[in-house]
Amino acid sequence: MKIRQLFFDLDRTLWDFETNSRFALQYLYDDLKLGDSIDHFMHFHHTYLRINADMWNQYGNGKLTKEELRDNRFKQTLEYHGIHDDTLAKKMSDGYIELSPQQTALFPGAVDMLKELKEEDYRLHIITNGFKEVQHIKLSKSGISEYFDMVLCSEEIGVTKPHREIFQEAQRITECKTEHAIMIGDDFKADIIGALNAGWTAIHFDPEVKFKKERNVPRIRALMEIPEMVNLMPVVGN
Repeated sequence: MKIRQLFFDLDRTLWDFETNSRFALQYLYDDLKLGDSIDHFMHFHHTYLRINADMWNQYGNGKLTKEELRDNRFKQTLEYHGIHDDTLAKKMSDGYIELSPQQTALFPGAVDMLKELKEEDYRLHIITNGFKEVQHIKLSKSGISEYFDMVLCSEEIGVTKPHREIFQEAQRITECKTEHAIMIGDDFKADIIGALNAGWTAIHFDPEVKFKKERNVPRIRALMEIPEMVNLMPVVGN
């Protein structure tokens, strides 16, 4: 008997967030003529990445609302470069929210891996901290929504990974036993620690080997390693 239910993170695990986000930001930088005030896209991009990461961390800790994150990350990025223009910041925010989820870059092997797992009768799901209205667009536009039975966005239940509640809610919806659940993701704290604390098995996707290998946590660098790995995992319980 195999473990039958696999739960995937989306951004930076299946959907290539960095590539897709950078494309959208480059388009906005050019379209809104930010080069007239910021001498190079790289300067703008590095500032945005730092501010955005900090705000997502605050959002995950309950210190920022979704609206505050979206409204302020571009405003603060522009202000850092001496541009105090709330209208321009709003245009960037709206443009990014519209353009970014339309991008379709996936990590290598994503579709083949999902297809193989589906053919082997695994039930596949998504657990994401991303916002509901854009995550579903990403799945649809990149052509992988058909592989997933359940998509759970953290804002639907009011807590983000790594809080145990989101993993428990995923189990409730899918009727999956704790011992049969595997979480696959790139974020060691949100995906791996969160899953382990909920009693799940976890597989860490770390393609660039950014993290120290943790004992008893399988690590993969390529998505096509997943089918063989999960097929070899024993099932505990009935």
